Amino acid sequence: MKQKDVKKPYALLKFLGIFTILGILMIYFLTSQKRKLPVFNPYDVNPRLVDSSIKHIKHGHKIADFTLINQDGKTVTQQDFKDKIYVADFFFTRCTTICPIMSTNMLALQEAFINDANVKLLSMSVTPVIDSVSVLKAYANKKGAISKKWEITTGDKKHIYDLARKSYMVVLDEGDGGEQDFIHTEQFVLIDKKRQIRGFYDGTSRKDISRLIEDIKLLEDDD
Repeated sequence: MKQKDVKKPYALLKFLGIFTILGILMIYFLTSQKRKLPVFNPYDVNPRLVDSSIKHIKHGHKIADFTLINQDGKTVTQQDFKDKIYVADFFFTRCTTICPIMSTNMLALQEAFINDANVKLLSMSVTPVIDSVSVLKAYANKKGAISKKWEITTGDKKHIYDLARKSYMVVLDEGDGGEQDFIHTEQFVLIDKKRQIRGFYDGTSRKDISRLIEDIKLLEDDD
């Protein structure tokens, strides 16, 4: 056999070996890359969920400052969530449709991060006139909410509705927060330590809650 005939299979094996190593390295590179959560700005969200005054914003959207009253009658502001990851939702205590499921899933989140001081929960009443502090306290006790971990709040209706429409972007209809205005949404919103929206989840879906738990852990790993 000629010498160059012997070299042909050797060269082929060498090529296949290099190709295999490159393939393994490529697979390792792709699988080792951490999944990154997006940052949601008004421009990225379904226009029907975004107040017309902020639809043009492509960068830098943050949750506005807020002043609310929790189930203990304490004032709750953005300062109480400083350097925290939190999940926000909108509910009302007399709701018999989606809210009971949402509160059950909020409780699941509370249990998942019970010993994690970096994670909090914020529920805002969409019927604040009815949902007084005493009503919220009874509701919190019934649902198993832990004070300072899961803030269940009331406050000025227009302020809460502005937050829903212009900060958290979870409402399909327009309104002014007046007496006849009413919002109802199943959305849970994930907020990072920089007051940015990092995800929207169906608060009635156990599958989405599982995904939310994983996404919270992902945010913590990024710190």
